[in-house]
Amino acid sequence: MSDELPGAAGGERMPRPVAVADLTLDELRAEAMEWGRKPRGLGSFYVTEHMVRAMRAYGWTIIVGALGQPVLYLLGLAVGLAALIDAPIDVGGEQVPYLVFVAPALLMTSAVAVASEEFTYPVMAGFKWRRYFYGFNASPLSSGQIANGVVAGAGARMAVTVVLYFVFVVLFFAWLQPDATRLGTAWLAPIIALLGGLAFGIPLMAYAASIEDDKGQFAMVQRFIFMPMFLFSGTFYPLATLPLWLQWIGWVSPLWHATELGRVVTYGQPTPPIMIVVHVMYLLVLSIGGLVVARRLFERRLAK
Repeated sequence: MSDELPGAAGGERMPRPVAVADLTLDELRAEAMEWGRKPRGLGSFYVTEHMVRAMRAYGWTIIVGALGQPVLYLLGLAVGLAALIDAPIDVGGEQVPYLVFVAPALLMTSAVAVASEEFTYPVMAGFKWRRYFYGFNASPLSSGQIANGVVAGAGARMAVTVVLYFVFVVLFFAWLQPDATRLGTAWLAPIIALLGGLAFGIPLMAYAASIEDDKGQFAMVQRFIFMPMFLFSGTFYPLATLPLWLQWIGWVSPLWHATELGRVVTYGQPTPPIMIVVHVMYLLVLSIGGLVVARRLFERRLAK
């Protein structure tokens, strides 16, 4: 039989469409594998899309938190407490108003607070309560892509929070940047805050992926890790004012390292270049190392 069909006018002949029955088993298998591999290329994006869409269920909470947090903290704690503090803060030989000192730390804290939410219970829900991670894994998505998508989804919420926080600081406390040089570096503060949030959140995600049952572990993280880190990481006063037996909390805290970088780019806190490198590398090591561990735990957990 000819593989050509007569044209409409009966003159030219058109190629006959290839039917599925004309394909061999190997060709069918190869075509199915080709289509099956297509979603895998954008797998992390698909998981990110799901995580972001799921946030619509508590979207108003995200918006109100992102807008209300800077108002409450900056006006309540910073401005109220600053009214009781007459002397400026002396950091590295440079004196700055208390509000200028504390604003970058609160920006970094906002990212860490979001990380403490998004990398705990949603991860537990994906493995145990709603088990949608197993649904993802049953499709052409790898466990590593699922972990990547969770990080990107949480990072998207952190980005919204820190950007709104930063805009609030710039609009209502524009004097935070008195000269043009520092104003030119202040835009790095939200990026630093995002990195600080990931440096805290990704290792926390790895821990959440290792938990089989919720027995109050996340509540203990909030009480015995997040709160001490918030209070003793140089947020409201220089870390050097603490006794040595408490300063180690700041040294190991991603919040302190992010805050120190934030103060460098906002009001130009005097900091040796080597310490800037140490701060950046510490945050990167926590983020990248945490992701490596988290991907392995996701793979092990989803293989069960």
